[in-house]
Amino acid sequence: MSRRQKDPLRTLSEKEKKELKQISRSSSLPAAQVIRARIILAVAEGMSYTDAAKSVGRRSNDAVSNLVSRFNREGIKSMVPRHGGGPKITYGEAEKLRILSEAKRRPDREKDGSATWSLSLLQTSLRNAPDGLPKVSIDTIQKVLHEAGWTWQRDRSWCDTGTVLRKRQGEMVEVTDPETEPKKT
Repeated sequence: MSRRQKDPLRTLSEKEKKELKQISRSSSLPAAQVIRARIILAVAEGMSYTDAAKSVGRRSNDAVSNLVSRFNREGIKSMVPRHGGGPKITYGEAEKLRILSEAKRRPDREKDGSATWSLSLLQTSLRNAPDGLPKVSIDTIQKVLHEAGWTWQRDRSWCDTGTVLRKRQGEMVEVTDPETEPKKT
């Protein structure tokens, strides 16, 4: 005989059931989200935690219990995995924007010592700036630039993918490819 559940699944609203069914049938969402949705739906249909875990190829009823408790607190948001361990995320959106704004700035030959940015030069500039990031690493800078769609070019410079400078009627104009985002995904 199984023990009494400490935090049983609350009754699902129709909207939640619909969203969970959509997530559970999705082929484009991450597998972790699909499995979590299937577990919650199985528990909502009356399965025990152990049977719900086995129905998706898992073994731990404790993990199901934790997921149900989190679902009771957060709702559909609980389907998305959180930070999975390792060191805490140090740089949030504000810091990422700071890195990108520094990369967009043209380096000063006198102050920065070069006409183009390298990762180490960006790191030095960010660490020495009054509003900078004193412990930023080269790996973090590279990751932020790649996430923003920037690529390293043959001419040893960083370029925002999908954006190019063109000469139009005697002046330089920045042209953006409208298909950039769909091409990235």
